[in-house]
Amino acid sequence: MYDLKKGYEVAKEFYAQYGIDVDKVIETVDSTPISMHCWQGDDVGGFEKKEDSSLSGGIQTTGDYPGKARTADELRADIEEAIKYIPGVLKVNLHANYQEADSFVDRNAIEPKHFEKWADWAVEKGIGLDFNPTYFSHPLANNGTLSAADDKVREFWIEHGIRCRQIGEYFYQRTGKPCVINHWTPDGDKEVPVDTIAPRIRLKDSYDKIFEATKDVKGVIDGIESKVFGIGLESYTVGSHEFCMGYVMKANKDHIIMTLDTGHYHPTEVVSAKLASIYTFSDNVLLHVSRPVRWDSDHVVSFDDETRAIMDELVRLDKLQDTYVATDFFDASINRICAWVIGMRNTRKAMLAAMLQPVAEMKKLEALGDVSGRLAYKEEFKAAPFALVWDYYCAEKNKGVGLEWLDKVRKYEKDVLSAR
Repeated sequence: MYDLKKGYEVAKEFYAQYGIDVDKVIETVDSTPISMHCWQGDDVGGFEKKEDSSLSGGIQTTGDYPGKARTADELRADIEEAIKYIPGVLKVNLHANYQEADSFVDRNAIEPKHFEKWADWAVEKGIGLDFNPTYFSHPLANNGTLSAADDKVREFWIEHGIRCRQIGEYFYQRTGKPCVINHWTPDGDKEVPVDTIAPRIRLKDSYDKIFEATKDVKGVIDGIESKVFGIGLESYTVGSHEFCMGYVMKANKDHIIMTLDTGHYHPTEVVSAKLASIYTFSDNVLLHVSRPVRWDSDHVVSFDDETRAIMDELVRLDKLQDTYVATDFFDASINRICAWVIGMRNTRKAMLAAMLQPVAEMKKLEALGDVSGRLAYKEEFKAAPFALVWDYYCAEKNKGVGLEWLDKVRKYEKDVLSAR
């Protein structure tokens, strides 16, 4: 291993000539929470005690790598192993189907007590909990959920949403940290329906009923998430981007914000290009960082152009601290803990690289009309020595430098995962 301290001092000297305080950058990056999704560890299966645990509603995992978590205790142990190698403040993001009950409890009947072990664990570890209603992989999700034409079905899912917000308040009370709840439904059609507005009116009404019934809930932030299409629902999505953005703006409530998922748009669209427009009208955004490969395939987050562009944009907008950053991917073809560590580290690394840029100077050049200088700066800092800062940061937080963590995860696989 090279001299980390020496490398860090060289990097500090480089950045200082551009007025960048590297120590302050590290402090900001380290204190910015990233919400780590629990469903990478068990392929989105959850722990409901039911006979059919197959995925539906456009949710799909590929691969059958051995060692996935079979119980909540195993999943928590795997999360703890991954966290050893992920620097910075973390939260854990749960879905409603990760309840722990002695017998089957349907989703319209879940209560805080069914998540008590998760809350106990979070308090012990000093981390916050985020939450998601699970509007998929259920017999009553086959013909729509919050937009269903069947009133009884829709009432079932409205009650589910109500209870999820109440559980979110419980997490807030237990951890002392706001609970961010993401609302996404797979509702749609394989063909374009004749009546495209009625399902959207019903979806709006369902959200209205959920929020009205829980208007006294405290400590909960609600993201409304769109999607361009789903498997089997390729032609029409009820909760489209325009619908969700319209709902958030019309609601005009501080706790209701837009969720931007990097995989939920047409392949020619990028989330980095949408952030400024949303922030023109909203104070906060919920960001789901993933990696689509031609569609919403939820590959492990890469340190790629779009991930970096998103973080660049948030820093340039001065909105990093106003953005609820969460990861959302599930790869069953590789070691699931490796997937977590790689994806989470890349998300944090992109954040660091974005912060290590002379944004004020670039904005000054732009204001003066010096677009040549602006481009020169942007290109120059693509090769700046941020990796030296990243390595030092990881070492200082005892999270493993470079690939030091890989052999340790392999040992955990050999000792723990392979026995499952």
